[in-house]
Amino acid sequence: MTWHVAEDDVRAYARGELAPPMLWSADTHIAKCAECRALLASVTDPVALDAGWERLDAELDAPKRGLVESLLVRIGVADHTARLLAATPVLRRSWLGAVVALLVMTVLVTNAQRASASPTLFLGLAPLLPLAGVALSYGPKFDPTYEMAVVAPLHGFRLLMIRTVAVLTAGLGLNCLASLALPGYGLAALGWLLPALALTATALALTPRLGPVLAPSLVGGGWVASLLVAYNLHAGTLAPFTAAGQGVAAVVAALAAGLLYLLRDRFDTRPAAFGDLA
Repeated sequence: MTWHVAEDDVRAYARGELAPPMLWSADTHIAKCAECRALLASVTDPVALDAGWERLDAELDAPKRGLVESLLVRIGVADHTARLLAATPVLRRSWLGAVVALLVMTVLVTNAQRASASPTLFLGLAPLLPLAGVALSYGPKFDPTYEMAVVAPLHGFRLLMIRTVAVLTAGLGLNCLASLALPGYGLAALGWLLPALALTATALALTPRLGPVLAPSLVGGGWVASLLVAYNLHAGTLAPFTAAGQGVAAVVAALAAGLLYLLRDRFDTRPAAFGDLA
């Protein structure tokens, strides 16, 4: 070595104050020169150096943001909330692809069978999709991040609402797009919306008592049973999709939402119904 980095420049390098192009030259030289590395070690604060390495390790170990998480952060969603939303199990291409395929097939079948004034098949199926999405978005059975959520300083009800809003936004959005593919039925094609909200709210209100899988399963089963009974009693527009049925669905949704709010603290108690699914 015919030259060495001046001591003042080494000190500036250690403080992160050395500017290019001298910074680039010092970087290259120090990497090859043991004498300058020894000088750098002697003028570097050990505490600051350790803190720098810790920051570097944390940066290298931090998980990379995916497309969904990056988009959420870009539109103003907080980092931790975006991470929770991106980790929602059902917001994956496989799930969304299956939902889209199911809706497309249902719309095709409904359009092919125009014997009824109401798209019964579509209206009966559409409310079950958001319900299934909510059932699969929370709890130890399906959520790969459930253990981390349990020990995190986060209200269980808030986590549930974050996941529910994400699922409902995706599920209801896809259902609305499918409804647009049924223009011949007009507003009747939106008859699934209030039942979907009623079923989802009811399942969430029952979750603290029955668990995140059993509650939606029972609610979904009750919905299917009610449709079968209504179909056997009347072959035309089924009762849940009449004006009276829509009014009942709105009332049930409001009552279930109120009950869910009253029971919000129960989501932090981890009842047996949750533990049995682990």
